[in-house]
Amino acid sequence: MVPVTLSSIRKAREVVSPHIHRTPLVYSNSFRSLFGPEIWLKAENLQKTGSFKVRGAFNKLIGRKPQRVVAASMGNHAQGVAYAAGSLGITAKIVMPRTASLVKQEATKGYGAEVILHGESFADALGYALSLKNHTFIHAFDDEDIITGQGTVGLELIEDLPAADAVLVPVGGGGLVAGIAVAVKSLSPKTEVIGVQTASAPSACKSFRAKRLTETPLHPTIADGIAVGRIGTKTFELIGRYVDDVITVSEESIARAVLLFLERKKLVVEGAGAVPLAALLEQGSRFLGKKVVLVVSGGNIDFTLIDRIIHKGMVLNGRIGVLNVVVNDIPGSLHRLTGIIADLGGNILHVVHDRLAEDVPIGKTLVVITLETRGQEHLRQIAGAIRSAGFALAGGEEKRAG
Repeated sequence: MVPVTLSSIRKAREVVSPHIHRTPLVYSNSFRSLFGPEIWLKAENLQKTGSFKVRGAFNKLIGRKPQRVVAASMGNHAQGVAYAAGSLGITAKIVMPRTASLVKQEATKGYGAEVILHGESFADALGYALSLKNHTFIHAFDDEDIITGQGTVGLELIEDLPAADAVLVPVGGGGLVAGIAVAVKSLSPKTEVIGVQTASAPSACKSFRAKRLTETPLHPTIADGIAVGRIGTKTFELIGRYVDDVITVSEESIARAVLLFLERKKLVVEGAGAVPLAALLEQGSRFLGKKVVLVVSGGNIDFTLIDRIIHKGMVLNGRIGVLNVVVNDIPGSLHRLTGIIADLGGNILHVVHDRLAEDVPIGKTLVVITLETRGQEHLRQIAGAIRSAGFALAGGEEKRAG
């Protein structure tokens, strides 16, 4: 294996550039107005197959020239290997756990690979893939050729923005951040490279802090593309040498970030690709006055999940709330209540009457109203107007819809 260096990353670019897009580096006025720093997006969600993974896959396959390959993946690596193998005339088998989404299974098949469903977890799929001895195994991240291919992202963004102060990179197994860090630090040592993980899968962060490989349990996450319980041995060594920091973000911030990408940039971004923006939501003051690049690693979001993510993001932003209002159980009460909400520009989504609610007196009824607002302040304004009109809010305060 060729070591991961600036020279090997430059050679990788020569190898893979005929087969991939050079993705744009997009400046965002709207995100600057929200967060303060100057913000650019390295839009790998616009890459072929919808993620950066094709870079490493092409570099590995062109360099090795195998006849048959096998990979284990929940999604993006599967599609990257399937597409690269199909383009190069290589037979590919992709082992996925039965829990992998149907959307990702079908996309992988669509690129020409044979999909084998095995086990209930990624570990089960990985074990089976490694047992296929007559195939060349393509690791998702812990492989020098893969890391070197991913490092071409770092070359492009520093060429486009040499003055970058910080680059925020999603971290799962560590292949992307390791490759980017080698390229960025070799060309611009002053630029910070910061890895970002979901707190639901913090192996890289804990390993970085402890300075030793640390396996962590996985919890449910909308950033399934970076849900890895143990980062790679090779990626750990490179992260320790080249990466300045690794941080974690909450599931709530990731959901808000997915919604912001949709609303403000009209970009479909998966949970894993949204974690750098989630880091700005949580630690924006850290980057004030700086030029910051967010590596948007992928856009392969499961559309059976996206409506729930959008709803969760709107709830967390205060855009959807719930008012529990006690009213007289007589004609006209509900009309008067909804009129107050309408006059203030609230949009009622759902109404429930509950005459049997606990602590509601005879002759009264609890009205539970789910409504869309402009944000937390708008919700408080509506609640205040309802109180001023003589209605009682159950519990004494408005609630976010959960």
